[in-house]
Amino acid sequence: MSRTNVVSRLLSVAALMPALAACGAGDSGGGVEAGNASSGAAMVETTDPGDGATGRAGAAQPVYGFGTPATESQIAAWDIDIGPDGAGLPPGQGTVGEGLEVWERHRCILCHGPTGREGPNDIITGRIPGDEFPFANDRSLRSTVGNYWPYATTLFDYTRRAMPFDLPGTMTDEEVYAVVGAMLYFNDLLPADAVVDSATVVDTRMPARDRFVPDNRTGGPTIR
Repeated sequence: MSRTNVVSRLLSVAALMPALAACGAGDSGGGVEAGNASSGAAMVETTDPGDGATGRAGAAQPVYGFGTPATESQIAAWDIDIGPDGAGLPPGQGTVGEGLEVWERHRCILCHGPTGREGPNDIITGRIPGDEFPFANDRSLRSTVGNYWPYATTLFDYTRRAMPFDLPGTMTDEEVYAVVGAMLYFNDLLPADAVVDSATVVDTRMPARDRFVPDNRTGGPTIR
């Protein structure tokens, strides 16, 4: 067979393929289902009736046939972010005294020490005289809740999400309020008899709050 004839036949087959594909799509009423008969798994390609915002109009979109839509309760379980202004804080309250018990019961003491100063992991407690903020000039300083964190709301959010380290998310909201109160007490930001709730967490003025500002740069060499 000559080279010209080979090329001609390949071009004919290539031209036929779109017609075959269109025929198959029409037989399934706008979709093509392909699957593995032995496993029962299938991928269904459906026709997107949209205007092309998420893809070319009329293009086949894959539907993989597993999973279920998330329920409202499942979404709510993950929707726990808390803003600096306290938006998202849950109801409930605790006391500093209860927080000291939580500190031991949930083994915070093992990582941070009896008063948050001892380690061996992150140091929680510590204020710099005059609440200065010399971190850029003294790299030996260790940041703590008392000298670096700008919002107590962030402390609540992080504690609820990530602590205790080996069993994150196991504390109740009341226990989180209490242990946050204990950490603020360690840093002389709350008295020993304080009751801690959403208002307390929002109203606690952290020493470093004014050290953090929004990044309002619009371009160019200016650095804020």
